[in-house]
Amino acid sequence: MLKRSAAAATALLAGAAPAFAHLDPAAHGSLLTGIAHPLSGLDHILAMVAVGLWAGQIGGRAVFAVPAAFVGTMIGGFLLGLAGVALPAVEPMVAASVLVLGLLVAASVRLPLAAGAGLVGLFALFHGLAHAGELNGAGAATFGLGFVASTVLLHAAGIGLGLGLARFGRTGAALARALGTGTAVAGLALMFG
Repeated sequence: MLKRSAAAATALLAGAAPAFAHLDPAAHGSLLTGIAHPLSGLDHILAMVAVGLWAGQIGGRAVFAVPAAFVGTMIGGFLLGLAGVALPAVEPMVAASVLVLGLLVAASVRLPLAAGAGLVGLFALFHGLAHAGELNGAGAATFGLGFVASTVLLHAAGIGLGLGLARFGRTGAALARALGTGTAVAGLALMFG
């Protein structure tokens, strides 16, 4: 049963199409462009939902602290990118975040709160730098506000999924792990595809 669930989750994740294409800020405005940006790439969607799902699996203070660490550090990465700071391997690290976050969910890993927040923060730094690199003429403040709003909503969706699945006991936990496995497989595909 678990193998079939993992296979189904993987097929769904691999076949998911982005919700939006990258929008032109001149035509749609910086805010809408920022809102659409995290929704335009499977890597961003999977990573951000996985952060929320993992936080929901852990429970307690992690439900808010882990996603908050992601959002806060992502904003910091965005500001660093705007200031011209460049780090190597931004896109590979974004893809690696999908793999690692998927594995954390798949194994239902429980880290101390500071370690979990730090780990997602590391990946969030690269997501923020990626957002800064794809500004494409949008106003930085409104673009930033837009992608932060979408990120928070994706985290909330993951949290809701994690907490909802937890209500179904072992079956819900197995489904959450299957979703994590599918996310990790998608991360591998993003890294090597």
